[in-house]
Amino acid sequence: MTDNISAILQVFSSGFPVLLLHFGLTLMLLVFGGFCYTRLTPFRERELIVTGNTAAGVVLGGAYIALSIPLAAVLATSAAWLDIVIWGIVAIMLQLATFIAVVAIYRDLKSMIENGNTAAAALVAGIQIAVALLNAGTMAG
Repeated sequence: MTDNISAILQVFSSGFPVLLLHFGLTLMLLVFGGFCYTRLTPFRERELIVTGNTAAGVVLGGAYIALSIPLAAVLATSAAWLDIVIWGIVAIMLQLATFIAVVAIYRDLKSMIENGNTAAAALVAGIQIAVALLNAGTMAG
């Protein structure tokens, strides 16, 4: 019994720092992706959210979910921190490209979100999350 506990503690002491490193890197990638996303959008989500614009909240929340899904797949399948960074950046780029495509297709998206059109926001969030699931599938390999 003591040997089992000792072995468990040994694994924990060697694995926990790696877990913290990988989680921290992935969290930084999520923040970076969110930062890039908010700079890319034609509207200012945070300002709109402060004024109570639900559509802006749905779009931004959907974007963070969509960014985190492929990052989670990268985190789950990568053994090294550099692997997480490289594939995490690829995942973020694919998600940002998705949003660029949505904006190109729905040219009046800016006014729809600014006017609080939650149906448009739900569509954008849905598209981003759908692509994120496919993105995660390719990342998981």
